This record gives sequence, C-alpha cells and structure tokens, in this order.
Amino acid sequence: MKKIREVIVVEGKKDTAAVQRAVAADTLETGGSAIGPDVIRAIRWAQDRRGVIILTDPDGAGERIRRIISEQVSGCKHAFIPREEATGRDGVGVQHASPEAIRRALERVRTEEEPKEEGITWEEYLQAGLVGGEQARWRREALGEAMGIGYGNGRRFFRKLQLFRITREELTRALDRIGREE
Repeated sequence: MKKIREVIVVEGKKDTAAVQRAVAADTLETGGSAIGPDVIRAIRWAQDRRGVIILTDPDGAGERIRRIISEQVSGCKHAFIPREEATGRDGVGVQHASPEAIRRALERVRTEEEPKEEGITWEEYLQAGLVGGEQARWRREALGEAMGIGYGNGRRFFRKLQLFRITREELTRALDRIGREE
C-alpha cells in the first residue's frame, strides 16, 4: 500500500476510513463545514510539518470547506475525486469513492500557488466557452475532471486555473480532449 507523507484533510470519519482503505496516510477531519479555529490551527500545524492535501466531497459543502482552508492556510495541495466516482446510494462523498478513485485523485494532486505571471486571461476564458453559453457548465465540469482540479462556477473555475497555474497549453490540450466528447 502506498504511503502518503502529507496529512490528508477530509470531512469526516467515513472519509478517513475510505482513504485508509486506499493508501497508508494520516488524516485530519474537519467535522463538516463548520470549521473552527482549532481545526484551522491543526491544519496549519500539519502544513508546516508535513504538508497537507485537501480531499473534500465533490459538492458545494466540500468546495466551501476547501475554500475556507485555502484562504487561511497557504500552500495546500488539492486532490479532487470526480462526482461520478464519489456517488453512492445515500449521496455524494469521499466515503463512496473506490480505493482506485482515491488513489487516482492523490496521484493528480495540484498545489495552489498565487500566480507569479499572468496566466490565462479572462478574454481567453470567455472565448473558450467556459462562461455564458449553453455548454459552459458542462465544459467546466469536463475540464475540471480532465485536469484533476474539480468543478467550479464560472468565476471560481477561472480562479482555479490561475491558482493551479494551468498553462494555455494545458488548457488547449484539455479543451481538445473534451471537444472530441461534445
């Protein structure tokens, strides 16, 4: 079983169990979306000593948790499980993902960094059809899965492209791949 050095931040106990079925790793549970100062302190401590990978549910609450942590703890890594691979009988969550899906997500980890130079411009983003059109949401979902950065609404997805330092070449290749699926 592959050993993960970083501490994996998940939402709850069932997520911890699912992660530990997939890899040898320590987890830190947020206890849901009400993230208090003690949880943030623990995540900062883990980030300073071992690094942190955020692996939250592919839903609105999971994205909210990810955003709160990212705003308060810099340099976090992010792993994303596609919604289809995290859907079970009683909802969507990391706990429903297979060990293989979790391992794939952890192999495609992205580090969030403030861009040092200008990346994809808003005009390029608009021209790519990622906001404002009938297929915009589908394209963002497909791109998020193809690039391993998860889904986001129009503005949030643009910010993800910037923070994860997605290059124009990466975006173009991913657009070409999903274009064949349209």
